[in-house]
Amino acid sequence: MRSEQEMFALILRTARDDDRIRAVILNGSRTNPNAHRDCFQDFDIVYFVTDVTSFTADPTWIDRFGERMILQMPDDMQDPPPDQDNGAFTYLMQFMDGNRIDLNLFPLARLAELEADSLTLLLLDKDGCFAPFAPPSDRGYLPVPPTAKAFADCCNEFWWVSPYVAKGLWRAELTYARTMLDSAVRAQLMKMLTWYVGVKTAFACSPGKAGKYLQRYLEPELWDLLQATYADAGYEHTWSALFAMGDLFRGVANPIAAALGFDYPRQDDERVSAHLRHVHRLPQDVQEMY
Repeated sequence: MRSEQEMFALILRTARDDDRIRAVILNGSRTNPNAHRDCFQDFDIVYFVTDVTSFTADPTWIDRFGERMILQMPDDMQDPPPDQDNGAFTYLMQFMDGNRIDLNLFPLARLAELEADSLTLLLLDKDGCFAPFAPPSDRGYLPVPPTAKAFADCCNEFWWVSPYVAKGLWRAELTYARTMLDSAVRAQLMKMLTWYVGVKTAFACSPGKAGKYLQRYLEPELWDLLQATYADAGYEHTWSALFAMGDLFRGVANPIAAALGFDYPRQDDERVSAHLRHVHRLPQDVQEMY
């Protein structure tokens, strides 16, 4: 596997040798002083170029970065459709030696449209286009205190979609039930857990993308409960995961409400939780729910 020094040398040599590339910045975890360092970290690179199409017209130009395992060009895909309309073009390159470069070609003429990122380090600026960046930090990725409305909406959505899982399980529609559990319901649980970490740390720490650092901040009993929300495909195990989600959501939402002076919808919780337990016990041959 090529070393970090070798990869940066290659990235910068490519930029210095090409007059179309006028500046280079590094984003992502490699700029974050609080991020754990390991061999899976990507090189998140932006090349600021005078002409994007002169690069995209030559599909072989990226071969200089090494032997690829697989390449994705999200701006050239139909499904999913591109998520940017700023003239940029991205190459996601996974190499055979384990390294990965996420390379974005950004048109220099549209520099003013570049979104600010607190995890940014200037590597090369041939023309002095950039003012000095603040030292990289994860300040732009920290959780933000919820408004009372955002908190209420999260609670409402969590308890609203939970019966979808129960309905799917009773009907023996496993893929539907699991999709509702692992997307709709879990999305609100993760949002509440993010706020919980925020409240615990005065909103100075992040649980990380997809909650990857949650174990650092959750009490052991809450971490155990979170793990219990990840079930195999068994119907009873999925029921148990759904009930664990409710217990965990309630367990973190109440202290958030107390800390921020919000109201927790206790009646919604109680009524929906009772309904879930009822559906769990409901025989398969009934014609009426109640």
